[in-house]
Amino acid sequence: MDHEDGGAYLAGGRRPLWVEEPAARRRMPDPVRTAAVRAVIIAAVTLIQAMVAFFCAMAGAWFAFPAVLSTVASTVVATWAVLDVWVTRQVWVQRNGVRSQPSSTARSLRRERRQARRQARREARGAHDGREGPSRVGGAAA
Repeated sequence: MDHEDGGAYLAGGRRPLWVEEPAARRRMPDPVRTAAVRAVIIAAVTLIQAMVAFFCAMAGAWFAFPAVLSTVASTVVATWAVLDVWVTRQVWVQRNGVRSQPSSTARSLRRERRQARRQARREARGAHDGREGPSRVGGAAA
């Protein structure tokens, strides 16, 4: 049941918690999504390690040096993870291609070219004085 304000209401006059809307963009392919989630988690852990290293260094704690070393290593891993997202996306696009439909202009141009080729073939057949062309090799006729 819809009201003039555009909101849909349930029986009893209550609004639903959410209203499904179509997505603005298509969902990422699963391998790319997996790599992106992995990269975000690694980057978050790296930022937490950097904060721990910073606060330990400010406090003069013994844990500051190992924390800084692990933060440097995590930064390398996080960079690798972000590159993995990029490479995975490129590989997916190369394997599956971008599915696109030609525009109506391209479609009409192809149709015109196809008709011109057919017309040229018909005219070429008519130039043989009504005779059929040579048979195929092996004597098999089409």
